[in-house]
This record gives sequence, C-alpha cells and structure tokens, in this order.
Amino acid sequence: MKYRGSCHCGRIAFEVEGQLDSALACNCSICQRKGSLLWFVPRSQMTLLKAEDDNVGVYLFNKHVIRHIFCKTCGIHTHGEAANPKGELTAAVNIRCLEDIDLDAVPVTHFDGRSR
Repeated sequence: MKYRGSCHCGRIAFEVEGQLDSALACNCSICQRKGSLLWFVPRSQMTLLKAEDDNVGVYLFNKHVIRHIFCKTCGIHTHGEAANPKGELTAAVNIRCLEDIDLDAVPVTHFDGRSR
C-alpha cells in the first residue's frame, strides 16, 4: 500500500510504500521527547516529493549514525535515515505524519533505547 505524509506546514512531503503492520515507540533521549511512532522500511520504498534543501534540518547525536530529518519551519520530525545492521539504507518513518491512517489500529512495540 502507498501512503502520503508530510510535516505540518507541508514543506517536507513524501510517499512511502509497504505494509504498515506495526510501529515502534522508543524511549531514548530524543524519541521520548519527540513522541514519534516509527515504521521501518527500506529507504528505496520512500520517495521525497517535496524537500526544500534550505528547509530540511538534519540532527545527528550520540554516534552520529542516524540522520534525524525535520522541517526547519514547523519543527516536525518526519523520518530518520540510517543503515540497518546488514548495511541496507533504511527509513524510520514517523507514522504520525502519514495521512488517513488510524493510529489506534497500528500495534506498537516499545523499545528500550534508553538502556543502549
């Protein structure tokens, strides 16, 4: 299935294709503050439709491995990008940014990122 998503102001917009059958809630220092619900897909399944270079923010912290992408105008975190343990480029899509989904219908797994 194909989903559309965006930041609040629309300056970052994307499509992502896949089966949204679960999401992950992490309690690490950044995820807990953002409140994101993450859906991991191969980066090739996500297409940026609109991303003005001067408006896309990238935040790196800790080991500087995950690129946390956010809108500099509205502040919304749309997704993250990193290589998975197999070396494959992966997108962690914030499903709260997707259009027309029932968040209550998506099972959420809690991940203890604080302990890592």
